Amino acid sequence: MLKSIVKRRVAVLVACVLLAGCGSADPVAYRGIASSAQLQPNPHDDSGRVPFRYSTQVNWRTYTKIIVDPVTVYRGPDHQFDDMSEADKTTLADYMRSQFSEKLATRFQVTNDPGPDTLRLKLTLTGAVATTQVVGTFTHLDLAGNLYNGVQAVRGREGMVAGSVVYAVEIYDSASSRLLSAYVSKQYPGAMNIGASFGSLAAAKTGLEKGAEALTEQFK
Repeated sequence: MLKSIVKRRVAVLVACVLLAGCGSADPVAYRGIASSAQLQPNPHDDSGRVPFRYSTQVNWRTYTKIIVDPVTVYRGPDHQFDDMSEADKTTLADYMRSQFSEKLATRFQVTNDPGPDTLRLKLTLTGAVATTQVVGTFTHLDLAGNLYNGVQAVRGREGMVAGSVVYAVEIYDSASSRLLSAYVSKQYPGAMNIGASFGSLAAAKTGLEKGAEALTEQFK
């Protein structure tokens, strides 16, 4: 009886690992975004969360305001949405703008008017993976899945069959339209975050929250 239970758990674990490997691709320097030519592999990123970046020397303290443009849903052939519905893409795009606006409001005055002390933030949602329901939650509760996720948590990597989100950030001087910084990011919940496994978009939304916090920290 015990052997049978162990075998079933191992089978589920193997299936989940295979699903995790197939369901979450690494981001690319998307050809259809404006800063694609400037983006370069980021040698300072060991986490895999910001694999491509472009930066210039900027004194961010000279900027006190920011314009947050409506989020663009990427339509290029190298997008990473798989078969996600248009409704879910729109939901994530709206949530992305609200989260970035909210977090950045702790550092800047959010405005609609360009000016010499004002940044313009362009966000492009380039991909997302929904959480595989039932299986995603099971991997947090089952012993084998918990073990795998525990290892991933220590490594700062994705949990098993968890959702994720990929997007591009482009930051401009609003007065001159000069590109100051750009990067591609992949965000996802901590591997042991059980709450983010409930709801197909919960993990992607958690990733957007983390991404907004990370960007805000860069300006402080």
